[in-house]
Amino acid sequence: MDDIFKELQKLGFSQYECKAYVSLLKHSPMTGYEISKRSSVPRSMIYEVLGKLLDKGAVYIVPSDPVNYAPLPAKDLISRLRLNFENSFDFLEKNLSILESEQEVDTIHRISGDENVLAEMNSLIIHAQDEIWLSVWAPQIPSIEDTVLRKEKDGLSVTSILFGAPDTTLGYTTHHDYMSPKVAEERTNGRLTIVARDNEEVIIANFSPATQGWAIKTQDPALVLVALEYIGHDIIFAALTNEIGEQRVEALWRENKELLRVVTGKRFK
Repeated sequence: MDDIFKELQKLGFSQYECKAYVSLLKHSPMTGYEISKRSSVPRSMIYEVLGKLLDKGAVYIVPSDPVNYAPLPAKDLISRLRLNFENSFDFLEKNLSILESEQEVDTIHRISGDENVLAEMNSLIIHAQDEIWLSVWAPQIPSIEDTVLRKEKDGLSVTSILFGAPDTTLGYTTHHDYMSPKVAEERTNGRLTIVARDNEEVIIANFSPATQGWAIKTQDPALVLVALEYIGHDIIFAALTNEIGEQRVEALWRENKELLRVVTGKRFK
């Protein structure tokens, strides 16, 4: 009997529920008092236990005075439990797989080496369906330019901000020429480069003349958003600089020690 109780408990029955149901299989119908007496379920607990068995569909009420209870036949109970568990497994198989896919979206892939990073950038651009956002430096532009231009020719929206490449145009292009690229390069210890596609995936890379390039590639929504905001703010700041003049902008941050720290990444006494 203990083995039967153990297996029923695996299927969600409490020990008292097991005892009450098995007692009803042996002797039915019975009143609550009789079930308590035969099953050793405390009288103070028997009606709570019977209520849970009723909720499970394992017993049903026999109209009488006093009220009697009868069990769902064992084969019917097993069939019902099997169907419920199969439905649960089907549901979990579908929905847990979806969660697993969502987790994969949050994965961050790390890439090392200039050639590997540039290859990943080209791959991301090729897989773009609607739009590409770029923040790219002159030395890296030749490696992706043809791919970008082909996608643009196919109707893809391209928005770019380019460092140190005044004669290059990649889609809607802004040139980062309102301050020396060297200032940004020193602040980031390299050439911070971004390629984002379809508001879904981004590569954030850093190239340096002194070391091998590195990057992360991810579909994490937070990092995609940060990257797009970074490019957008650079474009807006460039437009603002063109409007009010480079000298006024430079005077603004050079004459304010906190802005100077923000722009250069260095704290000055």
